Amino acid sequence: MITSKQRAYLRKLSHTLEPIFQIGKDGISDALIDGINMALNKREILKVHILESALLDTRQTCNDVAARLNAEPVQAIGNKFIIYRQADEEKYRKIELPKK
Repeated sequence: MITSKQRAYLRKLSHTLEPIFQIGKDGISDALIDGINMALNKREILKVHILESALLDTRQTCNDVAARLNAEPVQAIGNKFIIYRQADEEKYRKIELPKK
């Protein structure tokens, strides 16, 4: 579990990120989860866009995806959400969170 200070730091880092995944009318599929999982292993923080045709609640979708990936939901606002998970491999760890 990350603290509010760490969450604010991650929000600041993600401000300039572009969404690299879109969730459409098919919703949360296994292929989407696999793709996000691989990307989280390399990038640690991701922004995801939910299309209007998906008819999904952003916060609920963010929490569902984060739970399936053992990641932390950082922010869900509008039709985008941000999730974070520390990279498994040391060489991909780029983000240093503030101390608790």
